[in-house]
Amino acid sequence: MELINGNTFWPSTFTSHFSYPALEDEISCDCLIIGGGMGGALSAKLLTERGLRTVVIDKREIGHGSSMANTGLLQYSNDKTLTSCIHTFGEQRGVRFYELCRTAMKQLEETASSLDLDPWYIPRNSLYCASLEEDVALLEEEYHTLKTHGFDVELWNRDKISASFPFSKPMALYTQGDAEVNPYRLVHGLLQSASKEGAQVYERTEMIHCEYGGEGVLCYTPNGTIRAKQVIFSTGYETQEIKNDRGAYLKSTYAIATKPLKDLSSWYNRSLIWETARPYLYMRTTPDGRIIAGGLDEEIPREDQRAIRAEHRAEDLLKKVADYFPLPDLEIDYAWEAVFGSTHDGLPLIGPHPEYPNCYFIEGYGGNGTVYSMIAASILTDVITGNHNEDLELFSLTRTTKPSPV
Repeated sequence: MELINGNTFWPSTFTSHFSYPALEDEISCDCLIIGGGMGGALSAKLLTERGLRTVVIDKREIGHGSSMANTGLLQYSNDKTLTSCIHTFGEQRGVRFYELCRTAMKQLEETASSLDLDPWYIPRNSLYCASLEEDVALLEEEYHTLKTHGFDVELWNRDKISASFPFSKPMALYTQGDAEVNPYRLVHGLLQSASKEGAQVYERTEMIHCEYGGEGVLCYTPNGTIRAKQVIFSTGYETQEIKNDRGAYLKSTYAIATKPLKDLSSWYNRSLIWETARPYLYMRTTPDGRIIAGGLDEEIPREDQRAIRAEHRAEDLLKKVADYFPLPDLEIDYAWEAVFGSTHDGLPLIGPHPEYPNCYFIEGYGGNGTVYSMIAASILTDVITGNHNEDLELFSLTRTTKPSPV
């Protein structure tokens, strides 16, 4: 699967001096992680801290999958509102999901601050705008739901928005506790840290196939084998090529990074901005004064149409950014299209699968992929080290959406 089309911004911010070899040996470990992106890197960090012999392999260079296309907005709020989560899963499960996202935000901040490599983690607030007047009722309901369950949120009217930003919207939710990050630097920082703690990391090492047995898994690569007691598949959207999840679907998403801008003083607190429209637009800034914008998700174009479609969508994104921030020096510097996955019920897929003994999957599908990866790494680290984690059931790969009792 070709995950990315175009020119992503993040690799220009960091040239790794860490060199990871390709596997050319027969080795064994407690846990093999297949996939060196966000989910795999966070899992490797936590597992090595618990003293497990951990191996990470990736068929590409480290961080060159979907993490390279990640736009680095970290939020506890989700594409699916808390109100909708409660309607789908029941109050207990819906609220627990949002609580886990909020906890994951705190864990990400603590983890980022512990790394030798600065991942550009900066706490931010978020503005969730009503795109149309008819969306106001949705935001008002979500505001009351969040407040009722202890989440820090403000309801902004049109006057408050226009006094803080150079645009006007009918209403918005303003939340605290979110952040921005450089996902490429974060992945590298996590795996550098894990390798210093004893993890073995191999890039350009593809999993050819696995043999699953009662005592563990034997993984074959082009030039070596890995015998692992347990395996984590953190292969992102390419997981659908290993096993097809009926609850998941793939689309194309688009993003741009502008050239550095002279003046972003009209951007209140450099807040993360997104909207109720679907497909939506979202925006953030970078430490060097760029605007990163993304969204406009749609069905994946034919392979021979992806490049031209990405070019057109980049211009669409720039026009939408200009509607919010009519700055004189807005110009695209980087533009890319990427495969993006979601689930029909709005929750990621995390945990074991009955057809793959001694294996676990991290499928952080949705707009909050990095936050979901943190949740997954925490849960699976507990499970793999023999500790019960009751949250595992919430993200079951074989779940139904039948609401739990309130």
